[in-house]
Amino acid sequence: MSSAAPTVAELGKVAVLMGGWAAERDVSLKSGAAVLAALQRRGVAVEAVDVGRDILDRLREGGFDRAFIALHGRGGEDGVIQGALDLLQLPYTGSGVLGSAIGMDKVRTKQIWQAMGIPTPGHAVIRRGPLDLADLAAHVGLPMAIKPAREGSTIGISRVDRQEEVAEACAAGFRHDDVLLAERWIQGEEYTVAVLNGRVLPMIRIEPAADFYDYAAKYHSNETQYHCPCGLAPEREQALGELALQAFEAVGATGWGRVDLMIDADGEAWLLEVNTIPGMTDHSLVPMAAAAAGIDFDELVWQILLGSLEGAR
Repeated sequence: MSSAAPTVAELGKVAVLMGGWAAERDVSLKSGAAVLAALQRRGVAVEAVDVGRDILDRLREGGFDRAFIALHGRGGEDGVIQGALDLLQLPYTGSGVLGSAIGMDKVRTKQIWQAMGIPTPGHAVIRRGPLDLADLAAHVGLPMAIKPAREGSTIGISRVDRQEEVAEACAAGFRHDDVLLAERWIQGEEYTVAVLNGRVLPMIRIEPAADFYDYAAKYHSNETQYHCPCGLAPEREQALGELALQAFEAVGATGWGRVDLMIDADGEAWLLEVNTIPGMTDHSLVPMAAAAAGIDFDELVWQILLGSLEGAR
């Protein structure tokens, strides 16, 4: 990327990709609408594109110069649309195929983190078929979380406190994926670290009104509290930010995104997952972190879009 700030004209016509066919379609439409409005206020030539199975034809015919990906979940956050855009030689925001695919797969993410010594809760992989409930409970420990390996926004997640609850939790998870992750439940405080073009933004501490930060708490509840400053000592926050950035880059993620983590009662940090295309709604965390860093929503969207320039990924 050149040192001179690019002009709106140099960015050309931008497609904001939103919607799609994943379970997070509704959230994606809200994110896309917010991004679209921000780019319009900047004077960018921009068009909303609700992504369907005909997306390649629509992008070929649309005369677009680049894409802002506001898709969440499968088909948009897992490397599929990124591969299609690479095929079309159409620059886009966020992570490439590899980082998107790995970041979407919680099992692969944890395997990489474990190999690198990055702290993440103990886990087991569950596939369809006979399941030894006692062995699973003994291996992972109770309580545990059971969740789809390749979904976002806590879709399909269950907290399991007793061995007898495992089967029901697996049934709920299998409605969304053929592979599940059973993960040791970390009791403590939840934090998130936003990353923007190699920069770590101020950490946010999440205080849900319910037992844990589920889909309803993320997108519908007005009782969830977000604390930024997060309350940690500055040197502790800096160290955790550096760890989160290392974890983000370890899976091949680039541009912008978010890393979620827990801090247990003993003060130990445990990284949970990477989100390579976080929400951009009025309940979303990256805009909150950006605001705490003095970056308003329109500037945040602009900086993410600049990541689509050649050589930025």
